[in-house]
Amino acid sequence: MRSIGELARASGLTVSALRFYDRSGVLVPALVDPATGYRWYTDDQVAPARLVAGLRRVGMPLAGIAEALRHRHEPAIVHRLLDAHLRHLEDGLADARRELSRIRTLIDPEETTMTTTRLVLSRADLAAAVDAVRFAVGADPELPVLSAVLLEVEPDGVRLVATDRHRLAVARAGGKVDGPPVHALLPVDAVDELRALLDTGAGTTPEAHLTVAPDRVEVAVAGRPVTAAALPYDFPDYRRLLHGQVGGAPSHRIPVDVGALRRALTADGAPVLLREYAGVDHEVVVLGLDDRGGLCVLGPDAPDGLRVGVNREYLLDALDAGGRGQLVLELDGPIAPLAVRRPDDGDAFSILMPVRL
Repeated sequence: MRSIGELARASGLTVSALRFYDRSGVLVPALVDPATGYRWYTDDQVAPARLVAGLRRVGMPLAGIAEALRHRHEPAIVHRLLDAHLRHLEDGLADARRELSRIRTLIDPEETTMTTTRLVLSRADLAAAVDAVRFAVGADPELPVLSAVLLEVEPDGVRLVATDRHRLAVARAGGKVDGPPVHALLPVDAVDELRALLDTGAGTTPEAHLTVAPDRVEVAVAGRPVTAAALPYDFPDYRRLLHGQVGGAPSHRIPVDVGALRRALTADGAPVLLREYAGVDHEVVVLGLDDRGGLCVLGPDAPDGLRVGVNREYLLDALDAGGRGQLVLELDGPIAPLAVRRPDDGDAFSILMPVRL
């Protein structure tokens, strides 16, 4: 047996940290002296404690540390947790860079010229990214910030984001970037004009040239430009939704055939529920698992188990935006968002908010 001080020295955790992880149920001592309350650990707990120490040093949330510890003998699961946390850290760094750039322009307005960035992208990839997010653009006149698509320039491309509060779509197009990270909020009319321009370039040039500044966006295809003024709003912090479960893998990642699922959702007699929102009835489908762990559409009288309700129209839109072939649906319980991903592209996906059943 090792004392708490000995385990602290062997693992790199402090004594107070070991007490915290005991209270949290993450790393419980093998023995607690009933008279003194002193904690004792076995040699087998040194390796888990070192894992906790490493995850703590890179800022993994408590839930993620607990998840990694539970699955430490399943490398594939732990690697997914680490990849998700790394994406979270990279997004946080990109956010910090953008915010520092904005702060610089507040200090010195002449810095604005330095935040203009030029990109050369595949015309087809940019068109696919627009198509992947366009369906999620909001239409509420009282929320103009959601009637737009966020363009975020990254070191190797651009990320597009749209949300109407009930669903969120994210897509990415890689390319050559000349300039610092910058973002702009493009109104939906301009997005549609941009998309039409990308079609006109078909057969003439494979490239689209994009210029992004905080106040404007210009897209040029085959020498023909479209310029739009950016909206002066702060887009919602969508990463909070993306990474709200960072450190925890979804309960179920289910490959689905888009055509087969579409047929199941639209077939005559397909089971649907009606749920009222803002005075309008919406059709809701209930997703669950069959006996083999595959996805199925459940009826209203289905037995208890994993049951996730989503707006049928929104799910169909997400399937269409995801493309043909296979997609992956991530289910994590009745009150967690449903994610729809492309299996070969972790940067392109949709998130649908669940409907309470």
